Amino acid sequence: MHPKDLSIHDFIYDLPDERIARYPLPERDASKLLIWKNGQISQDIYKNVAAHIPSRSLLVFNDTRVVEARLLFRKPTGGVIEIFCLEPSSIYPDITTAMATCSCVEWKCLVGGASKWKPGQVLEKMITHEGITVKLEARCSGKESENFIITFNWEPATLSFASLLHIAGAIPLPPYLKREAESSDLERYQTIYAKEEGSVAAPTAGLHFTENVMRSFENKSIARTMVTLHVGAGTFKPVKAEKMEDHDMHAEWIDVNRNALQRLRDQLPGNIIPVGTTSLRTIESLYWMGVKLISGEKENAFTLLQWEPYTLSEKNIAPADAIDALLQYLNEHKTERIIARTQIIIAPGYRFRMASALITNFHQPASTLLLLVAAITGMAWRDIYAYAMENDFRFLSYGDGSLLWIRE
Repeated sequence: MHPKDLSIHDFIYDLPDERIARYPLPERDASKLLIWKNGQISQDIYKNVAAHIPSRSLLVFNDTRVVEARLLFRKPTGGVIEIFCLEPSSIYPDITTAMATCSCVEWKCLVGGASKWKPGQVLEKMITHEGITVKLEARCSGKESENFIITFNWEPATLSFASLLHIAGAIPLPPYLKREAESSDLERYQTIYAKEEGSVAAPTAGLHFTENVMRSFENKSIARTMVTLHVGAGTFKPVKAEKMEDHDMHAEWIDVNRNALQRLRDQLPGNIIPVGTTSLRTIESLYWMGVKLISGEKENAFTLLQWEPYTLSEKNIAPADAIDALLQYLNEHKTERIIARTQIIIAPGYRFRMASALITNFHQPASTLLLLVAAITGMAWRDIYAYAMENDFRFLSYGDGSLLWIRE
């Protein structure tokens, strides 16, 4: 069956509200870890994850950093307008450039209370930070599909937009947590290796990793590398279409440097284990972008549409050749990074080219993330989730996780 023909109703399970973890455990690596391999289930905790990974494997982490993308403006009448910054408008080549911009930016946003925002009205927000008064203005410049285009201006003009959000915004916790962000979330809703600012949601599988866990990898000769996928709000977008062919998968930015590509190339055909669905989507997208380069599709090689992998699969190109094509592209263009957009949807019927296993949390019913898990495990995802439910695993962003080995 082609993934287009899948019914989302086949990927629903009962998730009681009390099983959703509202807060993280006091210790990151104390979270439970379910291991699924060759159809067998066992469990441990993240502190011991290295014991379940062969030496000389390569772990792939997503080093994106969650930005304080939620801005609240109070109108003179007292009403509140909430602006949720999703991603920069198309006038910017990538998120990093837009985040570093000073004085003025244009952003795609969701707006709460938009009906109360009169056309032409400028919203203002004054913040005092470390003795400096920051003035922020927001103007609605138009609309694009479900999103508003908002132009932000601020003073002092020397502040970058990333710095401005840090001063004026709030961490946008997932809606299913049903609570406001607290001071503790500033640390705990970031991975310890978060670096590249641009996500509006955390790559949550990485929240369990500590410096001690990282050292345990080194002690076992398990290598690691970093990629960047900036997680968009679309990761929480429910699948409303009955058939997957009618679901519009969200697109996200990826940014991968030469060193990471070379690490991936050197590892093939050994074990490559992404930490989180975002890392998995990144390395699988890189494969298909290499395939497109080899196939002569150079003009649109770095934009991957959701169903393209299923069309390109007939080309049957080796993973090493695909990554070689990307490295050759870097050499020819005298650049050090691949910056691209991926809309890849990984669902049952997908054949993995890069990944050997996946470390991930437990995901919402009827979500594209659950489809991705099912692509790894087949219908055994039901047994895995039933085991987690019966053994008091905690679910979703601040919950427990799993190590899932891709079926041979």
